Amino acid sequence: MSAARRGTQAGTGTDRRRFLATVAAAAGVAATGGAGLLTMGDSAPAHSTRRPSRRPRGDRPLFLGTYTSAAGGGSGVGLGTYDTATGRITATGVVAGVADPSYLALAPSGRTLYAVDERQQGRVTAMALAPDGPPTVLGTRSSGGAGPCHLSVHPSGRWLLTANYLSGSVAVHPLDRTTGAVGERTDLVTHSSPPPGPGQDGPHAHQIITAPDGQHVLAVDLGNDTVYTYRLDETAGKLTQVAYAALRPGAGPRHLTFHPSGAFAYLANEVDNTVVVCRYDRGSGRLTPGGPQSTGTGPGISYPAQILVTRGGRFAYLANRGHNSLTRYAVEAAGARLRLLDTVPVGGDFPRQIAFSPDQRWLFAANQKSGSVTVFAVDARTGALRSAGAPFAAPVPVCVLPL
Repeated sequence: MSAARRGTQAGTGTDRRRFLATVAAAAGVAATGGAGLLTMGDSAPAHSTRRPSRRPRGDRPLFLGTYTSAAGGGSGVGLGTYDTATGRITATGVVAGVADPSYLALAPSGRTLYAVDERQQGRVTAMALAPDGPPTVLGTRSSGGAGPCHLSVHPSGRWLLTANYLSGSVAVHPLDRTTGAVGERTDLVTHSSPPPGPGQDGPHAHQIITAPDGQHVLAVDLGNDTVYTYRLDETAGKLTQVAYAALRPGAGPRHLTFHPSGAFAYLANEVDNTVVVCRYDRGSGRLTPGGPQSTGTGPGISYPAQILVTRGGRFAYLANRGHNSLTRYAVEAAGARLRLLDTVPVGGDFPRQIAFSPDQRWLFAANQKSGSVTVFAVDARTGALRSAGAPFAAPVPVCVLPL
């Protein structure tokens, strides 16, 4: 990505490298919570030790990731609830002392929450969830690279997988079977081949996930225009590359999501403003990309961010940061084809990340530049999106995780 395009990801007018360099000096202050606490919305004080009141019936937990070092950013992981009947979000507090938690992931057990600390000296943090109180920080480990921007938990619940954007590497950490705490890193793989794409200064790992078959781990690298497939040794915690899929030069792949069948995956390409349907071979782990498809946003820079697929596999949704919209696709031919239906305004500025509620009745969008989270009701029959009300104010939200 060009420097100008990388600048949009930091949300501060600078690229990720300069952004992280300017905040490195403040890391110690933010890590101890000394920078002060900022509230999410206007419903409750942001206090990491406050016991939230008992949740009303029908409310569910929601977590927000932010850039704590950005102007107007948060002071840790935001805590809230959402009403399952209306989608309305209410703030309940903050887990302070987690630096730049720009992406969040939940353990399969539902008992532990993980966050990247997206800084020059990248780290990952584990938090134990409690039914009647705020999460407790279990500890933090080095991610082995710079600017970690994505992490996921292996379906076994035993391994944490992290993508380091600035250093173009992926890491593996063991997880304690009882507490979910993060252990010392067992592997670190830097993407070195193929060479970087046009306008890129090196590899930029942007996502790492486990395929539905549970046998392969896929890492999406925006800088190398490549998706790498690994096998994970679940005894030693080591990655072995078994395949890679090369996208067209300059595509800038950012985010991959699988169709429920596991036979196809959909890839959002940030730089060339396209989506691609990929065929996935369970035996070899090989991903075969198809041709680029429109995002429906017209000419200009759209910066596709993330694509989601409904549990039934009938609809897909794409967040477009530059266009400030959500694209709706019909999924056809048992997952082999996407048909563009429409785009709707997201109701905020720069939708960095989107997420379904577990029942997929609601779709949440974290709008980085407008400091808001917007909520949409999802029509199960048509896939149509309907705004669920006024945006929820939040400090530089870049990730939303409803449970």
